[in-house]
Amino acid sequence: MKKQPAFSRIKGSITAPRGFRAAGISAGIKPSGRKDMALIVSDVPATAAAVFTTNKVKAAPVHVSQQHARGGAGRAIIANSGNANACTGDDGMFHALAMTEAVARRIGCPSQQVFVCSTGRIGVKLPIVKVQAGIKKLLGALQPRGSHSAAEAIMTSDTFPKEVAVAFHHGGRVFHVGGIAKGAGMIQPNMATMLSFVTTDVAISRAALQKALKIAVNQSFNRISVDGDMSTNDTVIALANGLAGKAPPAKFQEALNFVCLELAKMIVRDGEGVTKFVTVNVTGARNDRDAEIAARSVGNSVLVKTSWCGGDPNWGRIMDSLGYSRAHVVADKIDIAYDGLLAVRGGRPTKTPMLKLRAVVGNPDFTIDINLRLGSGRCTLYTCDLTEKYVELNKGE
Repeated sequence: MKKQPAFSRIKGSITAPRGFRAAGISAGIKPSGRKDMALIVSDVPATAAAVFTTNKVKAAPVHVSQQHARGGAGRAIIANSGNANACTGDDGMFHALAMTEAVARRIGCPSQQVFVCSTGRIGVKLPIVKVQAGIKKLLGALQPRGSHSAAEAIMTSDTFPKEVAVAFHHGGRVFHVGGIAKGAGMIQPNMATMLSFVTTDVAISRAALQKALKIAVNQSFNRISVDGDMSTNDTVIALANGLAGKAPPAKFQEALNFVCLELAKMIVRDGEGVTKFVTVNVTGARNDRDAEIAARSVGNSVLVKTSWCGGDPNWGRIMDSLGYSRAHVVADKIDIAYDGLLAVRGGRPTKTPMLKLRAVVGNPDFTIDINLRLGSGRCTLYTCDLTEKYVELNKGE
């Protein structure tokens, strides 16, 4: 029997935990006039943890937020969409710092307790005058039910805002974990052109929160891929203000894992041009690292992804992508199944009718299980197909 989660899903995302307010507004950064600035504020000082892109080319706000994360404390997150503030030199750093200082001055905290994030086009100077005016507007718009507008304001090519929150009970108390995210293209571990902000009213130390966030991110945002490209701006930030008191670490970890994984799956489902959500399970690898390498090779293969788009269960392309990966594989041991239908056993085709396999790949959501039969290593990757629409969307900006 499947284990039932020890929490319940609720509304409110980042403002579901007590003591958090948020807002999203249009500051005129996007020519469309859509919302393009978001602010999240904790009413009391919070413990902070964060994970950032591993891209060697990092945007200015990533550098600033990395510096601020070393302090382990946070009061606010200020974010803009429509402009990545990446590859913008000294001006970019000045503007990112100015954003944190403007928020800190108005809410009465050190600027080091304000995190800054940007997402959008690379190499374009941030319209700082509009941004500064937007910050003033955001401060006036903050409210305990402002999570949805904040989720909308960080979208770029996303087609829907990504939000989730859960509540769990212990010792007569109620604890909350909520999050929002954005991302649809340039999605590849480690993380993606994605931002995610997580809040909680659990009381937790900085070290414990950082450890918990890393665990959650490694099995969620670091296990998704849309197109195999890694962004300059990837950031996941968690703020824990402690207003609900201490919670059992295991229960908090389970809730945090769920929030991050749900947001990560939403990113894949909203991938640019995506028509298929595919779960790739690799088992039987020599170790977990080999399993991850094999899963990424399958999930990022253009030939494999385009076959999924066409509804073609072309397992030969999967075998090929496993073979050129850096994982240790033995062709004559590999099994491949589509939603439980065994297509390959010991590296050779089974008698499963192709029509049945085509029916599986014709679905908008299916699972591919790959057993390398070499050990106990395993990995799950969430990925998608590659369509003509993706090309159309990315021929120019």
